[in-house]
Amino acid sequence: MNSSPFFRSRFLACLVLAVVLGSAGAAETQQPEQGRISEPIERGSDDGYLSATELLPASVAGLVRIPDFPAFCESWDQTNFGKLMNDPLLEPFLETQRERSQRYFESIDAKVGLKPRDLYDIASGEVVVAWLPFEKDKRRPYSLCVIADTRGLKDQLGKTLDKIDQDLQGQGATRKEVNHNGQEVRVYSRKPKPGQLKIEEIAITADDTRVIAADRDTVVFDLLDAIAGMPKAATIRSLEDFQTVMTRSHDTLTGDTQNAGGTIGLEWFARPFQMGRILREVFEVDRGTQVDILNLLENQGFDAVLAAGGVVGFGVDRFDLLHRGFVLAPPTTVEPSRYRLGARMLQFPNAPLLDVPAWVDDEVSSFLRFNWKMEQAFWAAETVINEAFGEDLFRPMIQDIRDDEEGAQIDIVEDVLPNLGDQAILITDSTLPATVDSDRMLVAIRVKNPEVIRQVVRDTMEVEPDVTLIDAVPGVQVWVVDRDQSEANFDTDLFVDLGFPDQVEEDRPPPLLEHWAIALVDRGEGSDESYLMFSSHPELLIRTANRILEGPEAEPRPMPELQRILGILRELGGEQLALDRVVRLKLSLRVKYELLRKGELHNIDSIAASLLRRMFRIAETSDLEPLDASMLPPMEEIEKYLQPGGSFVESTADGWTLNGFILR
Repeated sequence: MNSSPFFRSRFLACLVLAVVLGSAGAAETQQPEQGRISEPIERGSDDGYLSATELLPASVAGLVRIPDFPAFCESWDQTNFGKLMNDPLLEPFLETQRERSQRYFESIDAKVGLKPRDLYDIASGEVVVAWLPFEKDKRRPYSLCVIADTRGLKDQLGKTLDKIDQDLQGQGATRKEVNHNGQEVRVYSRKPKPGQLKIEEIAITADDTRVIAADRDTVVFDLLDAIAGMPKAATIRSLEDFQTVMTRSHDTLTGDTQNAGGTIGLEWFARPFQMGRILREVFEVDRGTQVDILNLLENQGFDAVLAAGGVVGFGVDRFDLLHRGFVLAPPTTVEPSRYRLGARMLQFPNAPLLDVPAWVDDEVSSFLRFNWKMEQAFWAAETVINEAFGEDLFRPMIQDIRDDEEGAQIDIVEDVLPNLGDQAILITDSTLPATVDSDRMLVAIRVKNPEVIRQVVRDTMEVEPDVTLIDAVPGVQVWVVDRDQSEANFDTDLFVDLGFPDQVEEDRPPPLLEHWAIALVDRGEGSDESYLMFSSHPELLIRTANRILEGPEAEPRPMPELQRILGILRELGGEQLALDRVVRLKLSLRVKYELLRKGELHNIDSIAASLLRRMFRIAETSDLEPLDASMLPPMEEIEKYLQPGGSFVESTADGWTLNGFILR
């Protein structure tokens, strides 16, 4: 057993990875009136038109379906986001970004030939975008397909197809016509670029009812076979998982809107692991010799999550956007943990929805509360860590941490795990004027025995470098970390294990957070619970600790908006929940927006920003000019469009419900 501090930090890094992955994560009807909430699984209409879900194969990894594209466009324009994009205040900025947007959407155009503008011109009803896996094809492991209802727009369709033909051939593509089941299919081929192995292909066909476009001709041929009544495989609509997810999502949304009107904006469905592999190809993620995270999760029982999906309604009752969804994950064992191996950490018990704690003040921009069996999740991580490292090191490492004479000698089994509660709260706020340090975060975990946890924190921090104990709150030990980037640190080792970057010593990434604070805060006048608190900013932790100890009456801060959103969660069925969240968009976005206007957003000091910078680094040779956001109007001129919202998750016998909204 290697007991070096470096090896221990690698172990803890992988443990955190396992915890994060575990938590990142619930009959036919009459045809509806136009513009009302529609039936999710429409049967063939009188003219024999079949929905795309009756044609696409059951192997589909994911899809997005807009039931009525013209209604979607009209309803979107009536939402606050639609109004924002049409506000004259944004016109100067949008005009300067028009070319950038067109170049961005070329990635879709290059796959299937159809541009978003084309769909706006030719779609009279349903539009479906689907991703299909072809895992045996190493060069092209997936395909993208677009199907659009074009009934009544035959002339416009013909003009659009001619324009697409001119564009593709003008770009050097060669065209051939293939007859399949009596219908012409145009197949365009592009020569590979230097160093490119795969040949780019676009196949398009159309008749009086629909247009089909894909980046693989066999996909189009198979769909034509299905239209002719000769499908080669079962369809996605016949898939039990698809029916379960979509029916539950629609039944809930329809129940909300019996008398509220509104329009179904879109529906979505995904198989997480299949879509994960496709997205890995889309973003060209090359992990080299590092651990394949998707394979690891499948091996560890997370493949119990079979499917997820949902429905988004526009203009339903008081909601600008209303989402209802479901994650299908039936138990795979008869044990109380429900799942096997690492997936046992997916235990999020429901609890009554309570008011926002009194120590949360009205300056917060978001409030998140979730229930999680943390001790069971910790032990569930054992098999994940052991498989990731390829050896049995989890329990020996715990013992090494306990017995290390040069370390804090923390007994995780006896002192830490039994004394952590099963609920955590995360709040964010921001300070003005907007700087890269303005966004702040605080995490509070309920504890059962504050004295033991306080001692654990003290023992741990006393042996850590770059730590200062400050006397800012009577009776509370606030430990502040100012990380020296020249030293080995926790998050660097995390990204070494994940494969970012390959040459760590030559290109060591900065810490996820350079400054943070931790403290054990006892119950007080403002709370009947004790919390272990971590904050990205010591000032936020100090302010919160004072409110807990002194009580909210010491500095009254009413929370009408937060409490109002929680009330709406209850009205939507959120009585017993695993997770609830409130977000105040105009507060949560104000700093990021102002930094975007200044061209400083990339420098923001937050965990999310650090992760994004590392995972989505912009190539130095990128042909896109830096985004010029200086023409955006000040936040106060557009904040009327940024209304508050909320969401909640409920654990069920076979998964989790997903619910969320943004108010009008």
